[in-house]
Amino acid sequence: MKILQLIDTLNPGGAEKMALNYWKALKDRSVSSVLLVTREKGLWGEEIHDTPDFYFLKKRNTLDLKALWRLKKIIKKYEIGIVHAHGTSWFFAVLCKLSGSNFKLIWHDHYGNSEFLQNRPLKALKFFSGYIDGIISVNNALKHWAKEKLNFKKEIIFLPNFVTEEKTGIIKYLKGESDFKLITVANLRPQKDHLNLLKAFDLLQKEFPVSLHLFGRDYCDAYSERLKLEFDKRKEVYYYGEVSNVIPYLRDADIGVLSSESEGLPLALIEYGMAGLPVVCTDVGECREVVNVNARLVKPRDPNTLAKAINFYLLNPEEMKNDSKALQKGINELYSEEAVLEKYLNFVSKIEKR
Repeated sequence: MKILQLIDTLNPGGAEKMALNYWKALKDRSVSSVLLVTREKGLWGEEIHDTPDFYFLKKRNTLDLKALWRLKKIIKKYEIGIVHAHGTSWFFAVLCKLSGSNFKLIWHDHYGNSEFLQNRPLKALKFFSGYIDGIISVNNALKHWAKEKLNFKKEIIFLPNFVTEEKTGIIKYLKGESDFKLITVANLRPQKDHLNLLKAFDLLQKEFPVSLHLFGRDYCDAYSERLKLEFDKRKEVYYYGEVSNVIPYLRDADIGVLSSESEGLPLALIEYGMAGLPVVCTDVGECREVVNVNARLVKPRDPNTLAKAINFYLLNPEEMKNDSKALQKGINELYSEEAVLEKYLNFVSKIEKR
């Protein structure tokens, strides 16, 4: 089995992390595994640029023929049988098939706005979906959407995201001197609804010596500029930007928070659980399925309810401890590399043989 992971960028994000995770996990299982980035190498790409089975196409536009030729050469060199395209990279993989390359194409749908699927662009994906041989969806809503809207009759599977447990135990200490440290890992995008979290934090600060620590990519757009102004207005709010590995920072936090108005299956939530953090999150996407009863779930766009949920944990440390242990156990059982890879390889094998 020879599999190529295809992704548009390797800036820190959920889809990007999964492309990396699959590439590394398959290599560990002696599967011929190649990682290829089309458009932007990104922070993670810069860290692995010397690895022989990692490639960067430097794609300049949607129909970059030179980049397409390089992709075809790599597929031929490694005799790739499966191209696993993450997110929007499916289109370049379809172009490669149309140009004559022979492989089976798996599309991994990481779409984060699964609460608003009625607004999702559909025309191009539906037109070219006949060239896709299998679909992996990160939640059940996306799986049903693909069946209904794409009229896709081939293999579709729901597979959760996974994280690989780190054995080092390194801790990176968060800024400030507050008694309670809240952490959120979410790129500065509107669907993550940081403003909801900031309003909840304002309420919490009236009662507790608490700080807020934010990690995620700055897209330098109107939304992120507004957010950074809001960060600067507040004491004990720290924005760290994007980091290559957030796990050491999670180990110094007290509670992991997600305040999104929409999600697919947030990798950050799995990382919180793997790091042993208690979790407060909005009940969107696949969040309820991930945390089960072992976290505080709240409705989105409601800072009062979000603040009350965090308040509950701060006032009930024993329940917070018990929930964090139960969540960590559940994450290890269902969202670890071992739990997901077996299902993935069975799915891929079925498609390869078809």
